[in-house]
Amino acid sequence: MTQRSLGVVMNGVTGRMGLRQHLTRSVLAIRDQGGVELSDGSRIMLEPLLVGRNKTRVAEIAAAYGLSRWTTDLDGALADDTYPIYFDAQLTSVREESLTKAIAAGRHIYTEKPTSDSLEGALRLAHLAQDAGVKNGVVHDKLYLPGLLKLRRLVESDFFGRILSVRGEFGYWVFDGRGQAAQRPSWNYRSKDGGGIVSDMFCHWNYVLENLFGRVEAVTAKTATHIPERWDENGERYDATADDAAYAIFELAGGVVAQLNSSWCVRVHRDELVEFQVDGTLGSAVAGLHRCVAQSHAHTPRPVWNPDLVETQRYRDQWQEVPANAVMDNGFKAQWEQFVRHVVEDAPNPYDLFAGARGVQLAEAGLESSASGCRVELKQLV
Repeated sequence: MTQRSLGVVMNGVTGRMGLRQHLTRSVLAIRDQGGVELSDGSRIMLEPLLVGRNKTRVAEIAAAYGLSRWTTDLDGALADDTYPIYFDAQLTSVREESLTKAIAAGRHIYTEKPTSDSLEGALRLAHLAQDAGVKNGVVHDKLYLPGLLKLRRLVESDFFGRILSVRGEFGYWVFDGRGQAAQRPSWNYRSKDGGGIVSDMFCHWNYVLENLFGRVEAVTAKTATHIPERWDENGERYDATADDAAYAIFELAGGVVAQLNSSWCVRVHRDELVEFQVDGTLGSAVAGLHRCVAQSHAHTPRPVWNPDLVETQRYRDQWQEVPANAVMDNGFKAQWEQFVRHVVEDAPNPYDLFAGARGVQLAEAGLESSASGCRVELKQLV
């Protein structure tokens, strides 16, 4: 079996997402499995070079995982031709500058989202990469989750007939840091640091909606900062200036209406932290991160509204589990493998920097709608 190495500069692995999902559960997991298998049967082994601003922290991570290459010098890392891929999981506020440097250095780009804190910046990056001829991809992890893979199978098999609507609930209670430590970093709740649930989650909702149901054409949204003060990682009180909840209606191409609530101030009464219910003329389904249940038209019960009687039907029990029918790997790892194949053998990769820009566009439109109290139409991008 032929095996080759491919160097990857990984910037931002000191953060929770960069460390857990991208370094340990993706890049190192790929190394442990013997690399990414290509169409000719050969394998690509990923060799990470860790980059971080905190010298002590990045050195600790490298030592913990047996990695010899790490640095605080991004420019030096980008100048090393043995690392042709640049990955970014930094704070949004510093991402665009680093991606711009990587593109100028001729590196292929794989990045978390949002790709920039503005649509103008996101489009600038997409055009820079296009003009430079470098391959580029944006993390679209939710599309690779077992629950949404099962949901996609239902959509592609015309299980729903004509899709009418999508209703989504996402969120959980994030402690304010007083008494119990918060489960999310404090920068998430400061606007100046790029925080806010809209900038975080609307990028996700855009690619989920456009890839499963249709392009988003308009949005009506209301944002809120329900918890106005929080306590940071050092126990210091700070003002929460970013939105921690958003309630939105998305109008999709083809007439589908999607309603999605996103909140870090909600207690969970769901099977999973995110769930999407899709209703169509021939069937419905509810998909979470892992599970997906469905109910066809032929198996739909006949409820009768009578508030004077206790309900006897167990509606949840009347839905059928959608089977996996295949081994479903970690979603982040699966997309890493897809991007590596794109770089090495030009395999398909539809989730590029223009796709990332559309996510930023939807976030900006959602914030504009909330501020103006008006429905906002989205101009069609590339």
